[in-house]
Amino acid sequence: MSEKPWGGRFSTATDTLVEIFTTSVHFDHRLYPYDIMGSIAHAKMLAKVGVLTQEEGEQIVDGLTALQTEIEQNQFPWSIALEDVHMNIESRLIEKIGEVGKKLHTGRSRNDQVATDIRLYLRHEIDNLLTLINNFLTQLLTLAEQHATTIMPGFTHLQSAQPITFGHHLLAWCEMLVRDRSRLQECRQRVNICPLGSAALAGTSYPIDRHYTAELLGFSGISNNSLDAVSDRDFAIEFLSDSALLMMHLSRFSEELILWSSPQFNFIELDDTFCTGSSIMPQKKNPDVPELVRGKTGHIYGHLISLLTLMKAQPLAYNRDNQEDKTPLFDTVETLNLCLMIYTKMMGSLRVNIPQLYQAAERGFTTATDLADYLVRKKIPFRDAHEIVGKIVRYCIEHNCTLTQLELSQFRQFSPDIQEDIYTILSLEGSVQARQHWGATAPEQVRQSIQRLRTLLRS
Repeated sequence: MSEKPWGGRFSTATDTLVEIFTTSVHFDHRLYPYDIMGSIAHAKMLAKVGVLTQEEGEQIVDGLTALQTEIEQNQFPWSIALEDVHMNIESRLIEKIGEVGKKLHTGRSRNDQVATDIRLYLRHEIDNLLTLINNFLTQLLTLAEQHATTIMPGFTHLQSAQPITFGHHLLAWCEMLVRDRSRLQECRQRVNICPLGSAALAGTSYPIDRHYTAELLGFSGISNNSLDAVSDRDFAIEFLSDSALLMMHLSRFSEELILWSSPQFNFIELDDTFCTGSSIMPQKKNPDVPELVRGKTGHIYGHLISLLTLMKAQPLAYNRDNQEDKTPLFDTVETLNLCLMIYTKMMGSLRVNIPQLYQAAERGFTTATDLADYLVRKKIPFRDAHEIVGKIVRYCIEHNCTLTQLELSQFRQFSPDIQEDIYTILSLEGSVQARQHWGATAPEQVRQSIQRLRTLLRS
């Protein structure tokens, strides 16, 4: 039983099947840099308050630093018998520096240790994700600026609605990502709280300095209740919730890219490097990347539900159930990283079929609302104007023509207030240019929004 750090109370060895069932080192070993970081801060704090001598503290810090190098060089002997990353590192430390290594765990528990590790890990990953979101936003803003005047149909119910610019459409995606960015920034604030010093659940009787430990680890503050600190996973659930929203947005982007790249739309073309072919149909070019992003969204939703379910019936304080919090977290981080990186590259090589977008905007009577607004400016109540334009559209459908193909005399059959200037109003360019207010689709407004978002990214 000497191999188990907690084995003194036990008279028989752990069943082999139980050992396999309870081990987590095969997935939590990736927490090693944060476990070592936390242990170094803890050792320095113990030396500062006199629980360890300065020499003992330095021995432990040097030993932990050497272990990190050993792990990074793939020379570390991970053991499932030692259950997790924490016990593997502590046991190896004792092997390397002797009895003084046994003093490292003074004043702490694996409960507050793992809570600290996860927070350090998630803080780092949120910072990385924020960089990736900024990169993606930068790419979208570049594309939006290139297409600030490119006209396309805007849709509601996937039916042609009104003319907009392609740049304006891309900025809608940007606004979603800006909200995702903001949520992650707020989540980081709640992640960045230090639970170390809470020990198993009640705190410790040693004269520890929790503020000093938190300062060494770059935390903005310390937890206020030891029971809550070791069992809290709200911050992880919040991160998964934010991640689910981010993936939902990427899935919406994907749906549009899939539709737009089809021959029926032919709005865009994805570069060959982001597509695959068919095993039987040689003409096919499949948008597999956005399809897989759309599919992976379901995994992230599942991870959120998994962690909510994991926590829903746990009594205070720590329970071994919480070991299962890591795989959903790790997979979510990996998925988001990959999706954001590949989307940034894919949008950088996107080819936009400008003539096709324009032709599509000409179909579907997309300037009908402009005609109604024109009549309102002629002092016709909007509901009456709406009915008049509806009749004009029906007439065009019956005669297989567009609004701009009607003669002025034909317009005047429905309203004598319609004058020659109607053709300027009904042009796609006129329609887009008329939306001259903050947040609208006019090219000048699109460029202003781009500038605003670029300023935000620099802040």
